Order: sequence, then structure tokens, then C-alpha cells
Amino acid sequence: MTENEIRLTQYAHGAGCGCKIAPMVLDEILQGNKSDLFPNLLVGNDRKDDAAVLQLNEEDALISTTDFFTPIVDDAFLFGKIAAANALSDVYAMGGTPTLALAILGWPVEKLPASLANLVIKGAIEMCKEAGIPLAGGHSIDAPEPFFGLSVNGMVKLNHLKRNDTPKEGDYLFITKPIGIGIMATAAKRDLLLKDDELNLHQVISKLNRLGAALGKFESVTAMTDITGFGLAGHLLEMLGENELSAEIYADKIPLLPNLEYYMNKFIVPDATYRNWKAYHEQIDIKSNVNATHMFHILPDPQTNGGLMFSVSPDGLSSIQEFLKANNLAEFYSPIGRFTDRKEKRILIK
Repeated sequence: MTENEIRLTQYAHGAGCGCKIAPMVLDEILQGNKSDLFPNLLVGNDRKDDAAVLQLNEEDALISTTDFFTPIVDDAFLFGKIAAANALSDVYAMGGTPTLALAILGWPVEKLPASLANLVIKGAIEMCKEAGIPLAGGHSIDAPEPFFGLSVNGMVKLNHLKRNDTPKEGDYLFITKPIGIGIMATAAKRDLLLKDDELNLHQVISKLNRLGAALGKFESVTAMTDITGFGLAGHLLEMLGENELSAEIYADKIPLLPNLEYYMNKFIVPDATYRNWKAYHEQIDIKSNVNATHMFHILPDPQTNGGLMFSVSPDGLSSIQEFLKANNLAEFYSPIGRFTDRKEKRILIK
């Protein structure tokens, strides 16, 4: 079998961030394993945030993250680009700028040629160059199925640092990429994805979220994260955290990948969608005027290198909207929801 005939997605049980451990299982794993002995650790594993943050001095902090997953596409070079962009996103989601990356590679050397792994690394190097940083080394193992990602360090000014669980009542909610990545990636794995949709999907999931570094400089941006394996609803629940808040989501304002309804009507569902929905569906209220079946597809759909999701105070709404338009994101100009005082359910879809 030649390199062009090998389909990487057939060598992995999951796809991209859809291979994440389920939220409830992850909570069990982390129970009692908190890093609470270091006063300069501003963000650690006691929070469900995107990266760790260590204060270095009165002005600066170090951001550190690790992210890797199994193939979401068959093309090895593109897989490397997507995995790298996804890992870099965790730094951007904290309002920071990446500075250095190391590769994490698992490869079934008896099943797949090393030349394909070489292409994965080349794709990651290209994405790191786009981010302006070196891919300076890494570690590899012989593994039962392929996986790849990066360990990334970044820097952020303390007054630009954004956490994921600090929205305020009345804040508006924005996202910067369409939802539906998990659905379309699953369709691709089943040979059901149309060519035009495949090209659009690849453009979305290989795009850097570097806008986060600029958003970090806005005081009106009160919280920020990125949408990955737990889906829109899962990462919104992390934003709500222990706060006395709920969130209203406007179903008709959620941006979707073009032609997504075609695949929803075929009931193409990633396995992770069921795991995510089971973990948090009891915290969601879907109003009767909203298509509940579509919401089941959309809200827990696992995203890989999904968009940024951030809250904006009312006084900063117009300036953020102008910023989005100036950065060619006019399609995400409208907020998808707003934070309210805490209700019986944490998320209300209306």
C-alpha cells in the first residue's frame, strides 16, 4: 500500500479531540490530585482551564500546555498542521503568545511507514512557523495507534491573562468558528463527506486561533476559552463553573459549518457526542420552539481546534464587534448568547 492509499483515520478508534476521555471520567481521574502548594501557580489543575499559568514576576507569566490526539484526517501533513494548531490554541485562549513547542508523537511503526510520520512533523513545523515559533524537539514512542500533538510554552502579561471561568452577569457570549467539526469529521471517516464540505472543514480546523492574543488586551473581554472535545455546551459549562450564573443561548445565532444539516439529517454522530451529552444534558433546558434533535447534534459535538469562545461586558460590545469585522470575522459579529443570574438549569437554549 502506498502513502497516498493509507487512511490514517482507519488506524485510530477516535478522531481528533473526539478521543478525549469523557468529562465524568476525567473528574474521577483528577479527584484529589490538585496542585495547591505553589502560590505563584495562577492557574493549575484545580481549574478546568486551557493551560497552566505560572507567575514569573510582577508583570509576566508563563503559559504551558500539552495537547495531542489521534488522526482526524487521512492526510499526514494536514494532520500535523491541525494537531499543532489545536495545541497552540490553548495558549491563545489564555490571551497569550506562544514562544516554543515540542512534539509528542506516537506511531505504530509495524503498521505505518515512518515517511508518514515525517509528513506529520513537517505539517506541525509549518504551523509553528505561521505562529512565529520553533518546533524545537520532542519525544516519540511506538504506540498501538497513531497520535500527535505539541507541548507549548507561551508568555502573557498578567493584565492580559484570560481565564475561562470569570464571566459576569450581563456579559455577551461570542465564538469565532462554526460548530460541526465532529459531525463532518465522522462523515469523512465513513466516506460520506462531500468534496466541497471536506475542503471547508480542512480550512476551519487548520486555522490558528491567534486572535486570542489580541483579545487578551481588551479589558472588556472578561473570560475566554476554546471549544474542543467537550463541545460548545461542555466548555460553556466550564465557563459557568461555580459562579452564580446561567447562560442563555440563541439557537438561531450559533454559527454552523455550511451544509451541516445534510449530515445531521443522516444522523451522523461522533461517539464522543453521546458521552458528552450523558455528562451534562441534565443541566440544559431546550425551549419547545427549538429543534431539540438538532441541539443534540450541535451542543455536545466535539470540536477539534474549534473557535475561541469569550464573554464581553456590555460596555465593550461595540468595540469587540468592530474588532471582529476588522479581522475578517464579520460572520461572528453577533453574540450567540448572554450570561444571566443563576437559574435551575445552567444553560437555556431559546
